[in-house]
Amino acid sequence: MIFGNQIDRGFSAHYLVRHSLRRAFPLTGHSVVTAFTLITGEERRTVDERFRLSLPTDMAHAVTDDQGKTLITKERYGCLSLWKAEEWQARHSAGLAILKQKIEAGRMEQRWDEVQRLGRLLSTRTQTVQLAQRSRLVIPDSFREFLGIQPNQEVMLVGAVICVEIWNLTAWLETLKQEMPAYHPLFKDLSS
Repeated sequence: MIFGNQIDRGFSAHYLVRHSLRRAFPLTGHSVVTAFTLITGEERRTVDERFRLSLPTDMAHAVTDDQGKTLITKERYGCLSLWKAEEWQARHSAGLAILKQKIEAGRMEQRWDEVQRLGRLLSTRTQTVQLAQRSRLVIPDSFREFLGIQPNQEVMLVGAVICVEIWNLTAWLETLKQEMPAYHPLFKDLSS
């Protein structure tokens, strides 16, 4: 475990930093202080012939909840992300509850096309998975297609502070090329 603001260098070139964070729950007005792990770093891994991917132990721990579940989501073409299922579901459910209230109050009638589009994306975006022994993830069928990979292909695992991302290498390099010039202003804005 990592406590306070200590850094654990783990088993490879990524870092986990545990912070205390006050999280607000908008529907109830309550907030709680929870431990929050910053996940950073990158590591190349190979997806095997059965589309299994071994995660570094510390990354796997950061995205697995107390019931041993991880949520896999489609982010952008060529990228999937992994989250603690219980935490992600709590945030997601809160947002859906607000949407449901708006629909029931008749406030979304002029936006049915957007509501349907959201519904289609919700139906295909996520899946809860259980990591196997040695922190091994089996990438589900439709997620493989979205990631754009074949068996025995390398991918890049990236700590995205709040989740772990799995990138098609070509998509990752293209994203870095586009986004790296904005690093310093983004860091300054978010950390000040």
